[in-house]
Amino acid sequence: MAERETMRDGGVPSSSAAAAATVDGSASARVSFGGKRWLALSFLCVGQLMIVLDVTVVNVALPTIQHDLHFTQASLAWVVNAYLLTFGGLILLAGRLGDLIGRKRVFLAGVGAFTVASMFCGLSNSQAELVTARFVQGATAALMASMILGILVTMFPSPAERARAMGLYAFVASSGGSIGLLVGGALTETLNWHWIFFVNVPIGILTFAFSWFLVQGSKGLGFRHGVDLVGGVLAVAAPTAAVYTIVHASGWGWGSAKTLAWALGTLALLAGFLLTESRVKNPLMPLAIFESRTRSLGNAVRALFAVGLFGAFFIGALYLQHILGYSAIQTGLAFLPSTLTVGLFSLGVTARVMSRIGIKATVLPGLLFAGVALLLFARMPVGGTYVVDVLPGMLLFGIGGGLVFAPSVALAMSGTGPRDSGVASGLANLTLQLGAALGLAVLASVSATVAARRLTSGVAAPFALTDGFHVAFLIGAGCVALAVVLVAALLPSARPARQAAASEPSADHVGAA
Repeated sequence: MAERETMRDGGVPSSSAAAAATVDGSASARVSFGGKRWLALSFLCVGQLMIVLDVTVVNVALPTIQHDLHFTQASLAWVVNAYLLTFGGLILLAGRLGDLIGRKRVFLAGVGAFTVASMFCGLSNSQAELVTARFVQGATAALMASMILGILVTMFPSPAERARAMGLYAFVASSGGSIGLLVGGALTETLNWHWIFFVNVPIGILTFAFSWFLVQGSKGLGFRHGVDLVGGVLAVAAPTAAVYTIVHASGWGWGSAKTLAWALGTLALLAGFLLTESRVKNPLMPLAIFESRTRSLGNAVRALFAVGLFGAFFIGALYLQHILGYSAIQTGLAFLPSTLTVGLFSLGVTARVMSRIGIKATVLPGLLFAGVALLLFARMPVGGTYVVDVLPGMLLFGIGGGLVFAPSVALAMSGTGPRDSGVASGLANLTLQLGAALGLAVLASVSATVAARRLTSGVAAPFALTDGFHVAFLIGAGCVALAVVLVAALLPSARPARQAAASEPSADHVGAA
């Protein structure tokens, strides 16, 4: 089935050259495209950079956004989660649309819509406006992200050229997190937070214009092959309802009738999604993908690790600015040791480690490093200093993240062939994004609840907030600890060294940075 042999997201290339040529044009046409392919690749990488930036650039501006738009700590999570939910939930549907109508068309539609959505994010002056625009921005990012590597592998059919192209793409994907933190801090401090979104507008216009002329297109398979629209809608609706329930549970009461009703509604949406995928002819997520224990374990690790990862960024930014009094740009600089370390490991270090000692022996220390880092964050005091209380955790988390990302991709793609690698790749991206969204909702809500109770009992605000942050970091550490237990108990020690090759794609940094 051709649709199963195409790239569904920012994962590994999932099709052979012949299959790719069937969808996107002949191999000879690609080769004759000459040197312009490398210029086209540069603008595909710019598109990827915009996606990565809008995951990370918001973090350092969160306290300012919270103050200006009067978000509560719990509701502030929507600024991040609105993007993650539609991005992760629609990645499979976006990939399918690329199969049907052509990757170039979907990519250009994504770039154009992402640019417009970014403008509306920047123009937002209320909570509802910003969150709505972020939902749209995440959906359009899914259109872009699901196409970029698919276009790349068809433009560069020779293994040597493809390796070079993938190396450039990996560098952009892994370094984008650091760039986003610096850009976000600089724009927020020198102008205002609105400009972290406005900056996408000129970049998006240039990317659209050059990609229009440089990227080769095709007609695609056509809608006669079918598209699972119901599954696509439910893939977003179910986690969105879950996040809504969690965020508002602190106000409604965790055991209140309203919370329970929304929880039941969420379960009903999830059941509807699973039922749909078991019955439709061309499901977005064939349930047989979960038959592999190793593959399911890889996705569980990605989801659990995402809770700690995004929690460290979200709660960490609030601690640095609200408790230590850092400016936006100082916050961005404070996170650099972590993101730069992740980027360093992503540029081949982890792959070499896996080739020598195997996946299990690589991912377990990575998870342990990340768990210890979160425990260190959970003891950061009100009067803390960066070198003593923050930097050690940042470095440990960077090392841990660098050792976890690639092996988790390899596990999530374990045992896949041409027929199921596309959906496996999409699922790997989806679990990371949705794990982050649900985790952030829990961390923000529980942290806010703890802080409110401390304030009610007479504790001073800085100490009350810090107590809430500590609980959030401990929950993140608990999720990472569960991932450690799962890997230690369920993953065999002997892993073929050649599986390290499966870790090369760094597109999971779309959501990870």
